[in-house]
Amino acid sequence: EVQLQASGGGLVQAGGSLRLSCVTSGFPFNDYSISWSRQAPGKEREGVSCISHRDGKKYDLDPAKGRFTISSDIAKNTVYLEMNSLKPEDTAVYYCAADFWCSTDGMKYWGKGTLVTVSS
Repeated sequence: EVQLQASGGGLVQAGGSLRLSCVTSGFPFNDYSISWSRQAPGKEREGVSCISHRDGKKYDLDPAKGRFTISSDIAKNTVYLEMNSLKPEDTAVYYCAADFWCSTDGMKYWGKGTLVTVSS
């Protein structure tokens, strides 16, 4: 059974940092790509970042550029999203997802999200 469990969300003040974790199981981690997306209240889900274990590439979309860093620990089947200089507009539920390749059209497997709230 494929499982992705996101954690690490919480309440943080503007300018602060959080590290999200996505622990995965049930598929060959080395052959998959893991993405982070987010959905703010009343808004559509948007992609944040993605890491491909197939070719080692990382992709940062607009929300992540310059502030967020995606990384992975293959030994722990875990992907992280380090978020710095957080802004109130970063408030959202953050989701991790898995598929063979990074894609903005949707990933195959999704986990439940973790809520990030940034106060001003």
